[in-house]
This record gives sequence, structure tokens and C-alpha cells, in this order.
Amino acid sequence: MLVLKITNAREVVTSKLGRLLGALTPDALDQQTIEDVLMKELIKNLSAEGLKGEVAAVRGLDLQESSLVVGDGLHVRQHKTF
Repeated sequence: MLVLKITNAREVVTSKLGRLLGALTPDALDQQTIEDVLMKELIKNLSAEGLKGEVAAVRGLDLQESSLVVGDGLHVRQHKTF
């Protein structure tokens, strides 16, 4: 199993939309947007390589150094099989 943590969602959204719109967008929405785009691209690229599996965007899970931290309200926000 792989775990991927995006740490610069705000900067990416700001660079794509501009500073004004980026400043008006909540951090949670930035994170969701980046996760959704990343999931779509991961599925496309992994499927092209012949791989099959599942990918999920999970809220309430955090990667801190070498530890996986499970918070209250663990929730699978989005799940896709490819």
C-alpha cells in the first residue's frame, strides 16, 4: 500500500488560478481539488501500464515523519477501482 501526502496544494491552486482566486479558496477545497486531479491522472497512468487496483482519498489520516496518524472521523472521501 502506498500513502501520498500533498503538502503544497494551496501554492499549486494559486499558481493555476492566480493570487486573488487562490486567496479566496479555502485550504480544504484546495486539497480536495489537487487530490481529485491526482487520482484521475494516477488511474489513467497506472491503467496504461496494465496495473489494476484501488485508490482512495482519505480524510482523517496523516503522515508525520515515519508514522501514520489516524485522527478522529476517519473518512474515505472518494474511492475508485481501476
